[in-house]
Amino acid sequence: MTEHPTSHEGRQPLAARQQERTRPRQQDAAAAASAAAIPAPAAAPNPGPGPAAVAEAQAATRREGDRLRFVGAATRRIARGIDLDEIVLGLCRASVPTFSDAILVYLRDPLPVGDERPVSPFVLRLRRSDRLRLTDEDGEAGPETERLRPLLTDPTADLMPAAELCEVRAGGALPELLGPGRPAPTGHRAILAPLRGRRRVIGAAVFVRGTERPPFEASDLLVAAQLATHTALGIDKAVLYGREAYIADELQRTMLPDSLPQPTGVRLASRYLPAAETARVGGDWYDAIPLPGSRVALVVGDVMGHSMTSAAIMGQLRTTAQTLAQLDLPPQEVLHHLDEQAQRLGSDRMATCLYAVYDPVAHRITIANAGHPPPVLLHLGGRAEVLRVPPGAPIGVGGVDFEAVELDAPAGATLLLYTDGLVESRLRDVWTGIEQLRERLAATAQLTGPDHAPPLEALCDDVLDMLGPGDRDDDIALLAARFDGIAPSDVAYWYLEPEDAAPGRARRLARRALSRWGLDEMSDEVELLVSEVVTNAVRYAERPVTLRLLRTDILRCEVGDDSPQLPRQRRARETDEGGRGLFLVNRLARRWGATRLSTGKVVWFEMATRSQ
Repeated sequence: MTEHPTSHEGRQPLAARQQERTRPRQQDAAAAASAAAIPAPAAAPNPGPGPAAVAEAQAATRREGDRLRFVGAATRRIARGIDLDEIVLGLCRASVPTFSDAILVYLRDPLPVGDERPVSPFVLRLRRSDRLRLTDEDGEAGPETERLRPLLTDPTADLMPAAELCEVRAGGALPELLGPGRPAPTGHRAILAPLRGRRRVIGAAVFVRGTERPPFEASDLLVAAQLATHTALGIDKAVLYGREAYIADELQRTMLPDSLPQPTGVRLASRYLPAAETARVGGDWYDAIPLPGSRVALVVGDVMGHSMTSAAIMGQLRTTAQTLAQLDLPPQEVLHHLDEQAQRLGSDRMATCLYAVYDPVAHRITIANAGHPPPVLLHLGGRAEVLRVPPGAPIGVGGVDFEAVELDAPAGATLLLYTDGLVESRLRDVWTGIEQLRERLAATAQLTGPDHAPPLEALCDDVLDMLGPGDRDDDIALLAARFDGIAPSDVAYWYLEPEDAAPGRARRLARRALSRWGLDEMSDEVELLVSEVVTNAVRYAERPVTLRLLRTDILRCEVGDDSPQLPRQRRARETDEGGRGLFLVNRLARRWGATRLSTGKVVWFEMATRSQ
């Protein structure tokens, strides 16, 4: 076996190699030890910042703290505003004179709402200026509503959408914003800050400083940007809130009756007041629905909650109540069907309702209640009485039977239906408020004497005057009914057998009644119309037909039968033997109509007396 000495000679033992590695470390340690034994030269003393530098740093810290406190106070003042004018005024009052000597606020005209895209050109109008001292002769200025002017020039239109931060500038759009006769400040004495909302630029704010105070610094740009941002977001929110409040208010107003009917034997008046601290929308409603037989249904209700949803539910329940009333159902049945309708709308759709039917001939009123405050009856002598009606459960509970009570409704008495907003608030419970309402009605009646009822409209106004500053927590619906009634001597009522002789007998009975009332001059027209309506009823009736004449300020005739088919007016041809009866009624009567009942129908017409 041949050995290779060269490989042996080039390889060192392991111990030798380890000794070679440790030798430099030992030398470094020794050098460090020897260096430590030699005393080091003394370091040169550090003099630190001088008094001037310390004072400048402290002043900068104070300015920064003042700036932060100013921005915090200004943004809180801007945020306190609810509507657009309050927000703009908050910006002006916070900026002048603390931050600037004058401020001008411009807004787009018209202001875009929400996500809608403006279709008109970019137009700015001066909304407000405060303490405008751009020249020596200028004094303090208030709202600039009388000096609104459009700005349609290209510099303004190009600047506003592109601006991301506030810029110190004396040229560009600034001269046009300041207007003629007001020279643009030179130097860094004006800040033009765009008011950028959530979607787009909605305006601009111009901050101006006079020559008597230092010009704006670069840090003031951030302050102006903060003020402009908070103002723009507040304006966006105010515009959206105003639009929603307007829509909600219009929604509810259109669902309430525009005017009340004037049925025979009763006078009506109503009031509606929105809540003072809500978006002016709620679920309170009232209604007066004429019924067959000269009766009238009086309804007042309150859907729980304050929102557009409450107003929509109120509209659905009111429409349902009107439909049920036309079927001439008893009050308790109407509430039962309203309860079923509320359950179909949702499990949490709750409402209170009071439904009453007044009969002026019988001088009686039938009332059913569904969790609503009881009505108050003001008698002619001045005594106010809280009617005892079964309270019932609110509409929407389900599975509850409603009860109805029939009470006297004397002539000259006034029935007051209302929602709980009139008698309940944070300052008083509902029964305390009802007692105060009763006392108020009694006191008002005493002013007119025991023989005269207070005027109905004035009575409603006087009732609302009992509300204090803290009593407008809820919206209020008020319906007042003055019972005049119809005297028995002014009513004529007959049953007619459904036979061919019925129209002739009806003409003779109507002539006698008109002669007794001193209305002989109306006999020919009334006899003709009575004959036509009775003829149509006898043709389809199987049971006796009813004929009733009512004399008040008008003459009303009502013919009822057991046939549910309503008559329809049509144009008869020359060869037709019939079909002209309702045409004559439509031409000669002042008003006429037909109402389907649960037992048939009633066809009625009204005629003005010769004295009208």
